[in-house]
Amino acid sequence: MPAPQANAMAQAAKNIFRGKSVALPRDWQSPGKQFADAFSIEEKQVPANSARNLFREPTLNQYHVDAARTIGTKFAHYLEGIAAAICGAVGRWMRMTFIAGVTINGSLGRMQPGAVVGPSLAPMIMAAAPRRTNMEVRYSMAIAGAVDQAWKSWQSGLNGILLYPAFDAIAGPLAPPTPNVPIPLMALSSRGESALSPPSLKDQMLTLLAEPGALHAGDLFEAVARALHSDFQSFKSSTLVTNVLGSGPVPSFSPPLAPVGPVVAGSVIPRPGVFV
Repeated sequence: MPAPQANAMAQAAKNIFRGKSVALPRDWQSPGKQFADAFSIEEKQVPANSARNLFREPTLNQYHVDAARTIGTKFAHYLEGIAAAICGAVGRWMRMTFIAGVTINGSLGRMQPGAVVGPSLAPMIMAAAPRRTNMEVRYSMAIAGAVDQAWKSWQSGLNGILLYPAFDAIAGPLAPPTPNVPIPLMALSSRGESALSPPSLKDQMLTLLAEPGALHAGDLFEAVARALHSDFQSFKSSTLVTNVLGSGPVPSFSPPLAPVGPVVAGSVIPRPGVFV
C-alpha cells in the first residue's frame, strides 16, 4: 500500500479549515456611515464567494469578497503543498526504514521499542514544503518539526510480535533467512503514538512557530494536524510489515535423536522495504 495520499489529506485539511467559517477580515465591524459612503452601489453588493472558499467574507462588499477569495486561494494552495510534502516524506520513510531489534524464540519474534530505524521526516518535508513567502517558510518549518518529533516518538515506541511458524521445528543447526508472516502495521503498538494526536501536533506546531499573534496559524495547524491524524490511521491499517528476514540457531538439533528443533535467540537481518 502506498504512503498516505496527498490529495486526500489536502482535501481533508481544507474541509476542516473551511468548517471553521473563518471570516476575513476577522472580527470585522463597520466603522459607520463613512465606510458605507466610500463605495458605489456596485461595490457594496457583489456575489459571494463559492462555499468551497476557505474564508468567508463578513459583508458582500467587493473588497471583502475579493480579499477572502485571494487569501483563501493562497491558503488552499499552501495546504495542498504541505500535504504533498508530508505524504512524500512518509513514502520515502517507508522505503528507507528497517527493523533491527527482534529476538526470535520458536515461532515468535519479539520486537522491542527502538527496533524500528528510519530517517528523520523534517528535512524531507522541508525539501518539498511551500516556501513562497517568509510566512510560508515559518509555517512549514513549524509543521515539519512537529510532525518529525511526533513521528519519531511513535516510531521509537513500536513493539509487538512477528511470526515465523516454521521456526518451531527446523531440521538443521541454523534456520535459513525466512520472511515473517505479513501483518498490518496497526498490529504493532507504540506508547509514543499519542504525540500524533491532533491536539499534541497542533500545540507543538504553535510552540515551534513561536509567534502567538500569527494570523490564522491555529486554524491552519489544526487543519493539518487533524487531516494527518486521519490519514495516519488509514496508513496503519493498510500498510503491511513484511519480508522481515529472521534466522537463528537451533541448539537442540541433534539427529537422529532430535532431527528438528526450535530456533533459540534468533534475530532479524536489517534491511529496508519492510513497510509496504
